[in-house]
Amino acid sequence: MNAGHLITSYGYWALFALVALESLGVPLPGETALVIAGAYAGTTHHLNPWAVFAVASAAAVIGDNIGYWIGDKGGYRLARRYGHKVRLDERKLKTARYLFDRHGVPVVFFGRFVSVLRTYAAFLAGTSRMRWRKFLPANAAGGITWAGIYTLVSYLAGNWLQRASGTIDWVLGGAAVVAVIAVWLLVRRQAGRLAERAERAYPGPLDSPARHPETARTD
Repeated sequence: MNAGHLITSYGYWALFALVALESLGVPLPGETALVIAGAYAGTTHHLNPWAVFAVASAAAVIGDNIGYWIGDKGGYRLARRYGHKVRLDERKLKTARYLFDRHGVPVVFFGRFVSVLRTYAAFLAGTSRMRWRKFLPANAAGGITWAGIYTLVSYLAGNWLQRASGTIDWVLGGAAVVAVIAVWLLVRRQAGRLAERAERAYPGPLDSPARHPETARTD
């Protein structure tokens, strides 16, 4: 059952579930669902575009905040216990902490528009102990902006997108692959330098935020 069938069958409920679960960290086609819902609203008027925008915005923000909470409460322990299965070690966790400490707001905001980051940025922000009071406005702004742009464009281009709905997953999947490769190449070039900076900033294990008072939160 693809995203198009779910949207036409269950409407706003399917849109909310797919966007929220993707934002939470489950690799589902939330963005594809939003594009299809916007196009469906534009061609059939069975969905209201303002409602599509509101549902997608709420789902993005709620899903991201649940992902952040999971990362904050147990993300580090999960990463330490199972991270080796996906090559996520202490060195990479420190690099993530370093990036979120220094560039957390733009990473969270613009991550909403990048396939892999859209799925995992919230969890990593929580795991990296980014302050929630900084995470929330960046997350809300990114989610609302993302939902508004995709709803508007897909609604206005509804006829074409509706005809192409069968191939949207493939198109976005190809775009995601290109984005992942580009990000991977960029990170690979900078990984060594970032890891060295992170080690200097956080010497020793990342067992407790109290060990590094400069990153301890007061919210």
